[in-house]
Amino acid sequence: MKRTDAEWREQLTPEQFQVARQAGTERPFTGEHNARTEMGTYSCVCCGTELFQSEAKFDAGCGWPSFFEPKDLASVNTHSDTSLGMERIEVTCAKCDAHLGHVFPDGPDPTGQRYCINSVVLTFAKGD
Repeated sequence: MKRTDAEWREQLTPEQFQVARQAGTERPFTGEHNARTEMGTYSCVCCGTELFQSEAKFDAGCGWPSFFEPKDLASVNTHSDTSLGMERIEVTCAKCDAHLGHVFPDGPDPTGQRYCINSVVLTFAKGD
């Protein structure tokens, strides 16, 4: 899914554009989905791809929504990120390449993974 920056800016808020298209980060504990507990599906704000289910969400205490696995591993890509002088693994949407956050190996069972995702790049739909 290719769009120009101008096209993305028309679709997204300034904060969504900064995080999703410029690999930014929202401030911790400010996102609308951090404390959300309803059952449902989290999707990419840019392209609508379903990314995470509430069943995989947990409170990591880090200030961003955290999940132990994506809904489908094919819906996300991971890449090495050394932008802050340390090695991290960036998570992006597989369909539109939106920056979502990072994944760390300190999550709960069954995967041991913590997908630390910015709220501003997610939409939420209630469901079972």
